[in-house]
Amino acid sequence: MALSKDFKSYTEQVELLRTRGLYIGDPDEAEHLLASLNYYRLSGYWYPMRRFQPNGGIALDVFKAGASFELVVELYEFDERLRHCVFGGLDRVEMAVRAMIGYELGRIDPLAHLDVAYLGPRAHARSCSGPNVHEVWLGKYRAALRASREEFVTHYKKKHGSKMPIWVAVEIMDWGMLSHLYGMAPNIVRNRIAHRCGLSAPQLESWLKSLNIMRNYAAHHARMFNRVYDIKPKLNEDPRLVQVAGVMNRVFGQLSLIQYMHHQLGLSTAQRLPEVLNTFPDNDIVPLARTGAPNHWSSLVLCS
Repeated sequence: MALSKDFKSYTEQVELLRTRGLYIGDPDEAEHLLASLNYYRLSGYWYPMRRFQPNGGIALDVFKAGASFELVVELYEFDERLRHCVFGGLDRVEMAVRAMIGYELGRIDPLAHLDVAYLGPRAHARSCSGPNVHEVWLGKYRAALRASREEFVTHYKKKHGSKMPIWVAVEIMDWGMLSHLYGMAPNIVRNRIAHRCGLSAPQLESWLKSLNIMRNYAAHHARMFNRVYDIKPKLNEDPRLVQVAGVMNRVFGQLSLIQYMHHQLGLSTAQRLPEVLNTFPDNDIVPLARTGAPNHWSSLVLCS
């Protein structure tokens, strides 16, 4: 199969960008950054600087006037700060969800996660004659338990056996396992946890899915600021969220979910994300509006 692109050295990559109209003040530094960050990773940041066909909307291999490699790097560095901040912010949310699930399911039974009889209707659902939802989840949980090298897991197994109470077991569950366990939980548990978050159970479940996708982007170094997010979470009637309902498919809307959870659950002062947004490089080619942030963004849920 023929390759669609020819190999180009870093020097040739710089020259290609220059011939297409991207200003590069320091070619040597540009080569160094291309070598350490990769041409196609950076291309996501200069893509909005390209000219587009008037009617078809197809991107041309020509840059807009004023486009520069330096701005590309500034946008990348902003996005890098944003990824790190998002990952840290979601870490707090994940820990809170773990604790709430462990506590509320533990109130039902210490081993509720192991016995479908203690769970809700969704746990019993099955497709055709295959395993039910809980059995599939339980297989993943047991695999995680076997693979864990955590000292507390080894200690607990030696002293008590492999059946860990839910408030211990949640510590080896990743976000996906926690989300599915929340979905399988009995309504009383789902509602208690959702109430603490100021949401209904279906709303919180949709938030957990959205935030898990965002966490995966952050963990895998994916571009965040200039992306369309496919899953739109269900919102409550909180006025702070109503004002951002129209941008839930952009990063600003997704960031608002993190901020809301931090405020609602008292996880932090919620200042880090607004501080990072304030570092967005000021320019006319790729404005902050690309994130979905309105002009009055600082008065919305991100800072309230």
